[in-house]
Amino acid sequence: MNEIKDIIKSLNGFYKGYKNSRGLIGAVASVAWIPKKDTSFELITYRFEEKWGTMRLIDDESVKKIDRLYPTTFDNYDYENKHNRIVPNSPCPILYGIRGDDPNDLIKSSSLIKSENVDSWIIFQTNQGTDDHLQNRNIKQVKPFESVIIKGKIIDKPHTIKGGHVFFTISNEFKEKIDCAAYEPTKQFRNIIRELLIGDIVEVYGGVRKKPLTINIEKIFIKKLVDDFIKLENPICPNCKKHMKSRGKNQGYKCLKCKTKKLYADRKKKVRKINYGFYEVPVCARRHLSKPLKRF
Repeated sequence: MNEIKDIIKSLNGFYKGYKNSRGLIGAVASVAWIPKKDTSFELITYRFEEKWGTMRLIDDESVKKIDRLYPTTFDNYDYENKHNRIVPNSPCPILYGIRGDDPNDLIKSSSLIKSENVDSWIIFQTNQGTDDHLQNRNIKQVKPFESVIIKGKIIDKPHTIKGGHVFFTISNEFKEKIDCAAYEPTKQFRNIIRELLIGDIVEVYGGVRKKPLTINIEKIFIKKLVDDFIKLENPICPNCKKHMKSRGKNQGYKCLKCKTKKLYADRKKKVRKINYGFYEVPVCARRHLSKPLKRF
């Protein structure tokens, strides 16, 4: 906060803080932001003051309608989790916000929303849905509170802990490693993560938690999948035509009669339920800056 105030003063800027003044950091960041190659827009509508803090009245079906009619908009509605994403959770003066790539489509789509009366509206140019926050990093470079893209090989099978959070660890060629997590709010996305196996190579996109140092996954790019096999039966000895016996974990098999050895049991390749490419968290769990796959 002191750094932000010093910057404003050095530019002879004016500011006013409310409550703990945390909003100053976001405000300075927004006016300092310079658009890169990719930008988006958001049409924000505001409520009449007497409505502030009360329950918002916005028809879900009208939001689904703009989702169908205006494909340049994004992150409007989460159908699987039945979540209206254009409506804020906080008791702020905003009624709703529609994000998209075409300002004209935002105006047209807003006219179709059935809601309480709108006091005013404005369109902002933004970096929402652009991945503007992400930085390519090596594992050893990762710092708390950054948003990063990390590539690595899975070295332990994803496991679920109390609360429904799913964790796994990735490592690079230098044996550096970091934990990755799909937390419970990412809902069905966790089922994708649970299908990963040791040896799969992935690229993880997400924000970094401080303790323990963990990447909170926003989306994942599966670059390589290892083969997965299911055991059918113990191998049959080619000489004696009888099933061989296991020699112990990872030690193969041996015929008790003629001592013939074989490393693997008879098995068949399983069909993986996931494939190469991107997977993303559902709309209800998506951070505003995270680029949805429909914009790729």
